Amino acid sequence: MSDQSRAGLSADELAEAVASLSTPDTVSSPFGDLRFFDGLPLPETVDAAYDALDLMRGIEVFLNAVPGASLVAFRTGLRAAGVTSPRQIGITQPRATSKALFLTPNTETTYGTTMLDLNAWGPTVIEAPPQSLCVVDDFWFRYVTDMGIAGPDRGAGGKYLFLPPGYEGEVPDGYFVYRTPTFTNFVVLRALGGVTAMKQTRIYPLAEAENPEPNEFVDLAELSFNTVHANDFSFYEEVAELVQEEPAEALDVERAGQLAAIGIVHGQPFAPDARVKAILEQAAPIAAGIARVIAYAPRDPDAVIYGSWRTPFVGGSYEFLRNGARLLDARTQFHYLATVITPAMAHAQVGAGSAYAYTVHDANGDLLDGARSYRLHVDANPPAKNFWAVDLYDTQTRSLLVVPSTPYPALASNDGKLQANDDGSYDLYFGPTAPEGKESNWVETIPGKAWFQLFRIYGPLEPWFDQTWRLNEFEPID
Repeated sequence: MSDQSRAGLSADELAEAVASLSTPDTVSSPFGDLRFFDGLPLPETVDAAYDALDLMRGIEVFLNAVPGASLVAFRTGLRAAGVTSPRQIGITQPRATSKALFLTPNTETTYGTTMLDLNAWGPTVIEAPPQSLCVVDDFWFRYVTDMGIAGPDRGAGGKYLFLPPGYEGEVPDGYFVYRTPTFTNFVVLRALGGVTAMKQTRIYPLAEAENPEPNEFVDLAELSFNTVHANDFSFYEEVAELVQEEPAEALDVERAGQLAAIGIVHGQPFAPDARVKAILEQAAPIAAGIARVIAYAPRDPDAVIYGSWRTPFVGGSYEFLRNGARLLDARTQFHYLATVITPAMAHAQVGAGSAYAYTVHDANGDLLDGARSYRLHVDANPPAKNFWAVDLYDTQTRSLLVVPSTPYPALASNDGKLQANDDGSYDLYFGPTAPEGKESNWVETIPGKAWFQLFRIYGPLEPWFDQTWRLNEFEPID
């Protein structure tokens, strides 16, 4: 060992090291000055620091628990609409309208939905209809399985058995079997054969397998109800409802730790004192504002398709993973705007699944304004094996835009009404009034309101993936 290494740090180096690990007597922060005596926090700093920490934790909980709060709110909405048991299946007959608040539904396909209750029913069977696109997600909005075309039955129809957490009983043959980490599970059904095919779905307890009771189908299309989570203090109450119902081990320890830090703990009532409640009342709107920034102006380069067009599935991962890391902003981005998690949406295959793109900007980079008129030119030969569609949404509710002229604020290539140009391209119009003679290619917007849209391609083809066919920008025409 050299003499220099035995000598250790010089006086200057030691002073520099001490300075680097010390805290000044006054630290400026967005929460005010934090004051210390030789590194010890003064009494007023203790209170200020914990207020700041609790505020940050409240914001983190909001951003990271949006998936769970979303499904609690969805279940609350379904119950208000009369879907109170897995025996009941809500359907949009024949398709969704703008009357209810749903996160970015489409108006082109028939939806069916319910919530499994494995705590009440135990092992539960779903008989998926043939030629369907169905998904089951757990109550924290994590993927469980596809059923139908993207599932193991490959569209032939099949029997799926869902086992509750901790189930140790017998598992009969003849089913596609899935164990879920939560008792409540979200079921989304889409049948290509429409309402008639949808009504072939069967959901019943395994105990009734020999003679199941019939299902009841509740038409949701004309009902007004809310399935969207809160943006105020009650958001935390929605999350607490989930945490109390589900096993503690259903959630990863990091998010569970964040929840516990603000008083949301399995087996304990959520009863924040006046100080914490006031902080969470402040945290929720801040976090909701941040969530809107993440959703409408994502900064991850992988969110960019091209131009102003963005993808809601950053990195093509339904688990929001990239290089072994969870993309926290990507998870918030998706769940603040949408519902249903499945690999078939996140990573569509050529000719199968669906692809999505959205923007909140026009060709000049300005925000889309309901008082202005726009044209979207869709080039000839859109790369859709099945069809394509554009649905308009309210930027506040992220639900279908409510306009006087129609409960279906959308344009779709399969509705038989769109006028094509001579070269096979389309000009679509959006604004307060329809261009003369273009009413069939127009969707109304509302002055004083912003709007955004999802461009959906059902069965995307190779030109979509290799970008030899691209979307154009919204051109202001007023």
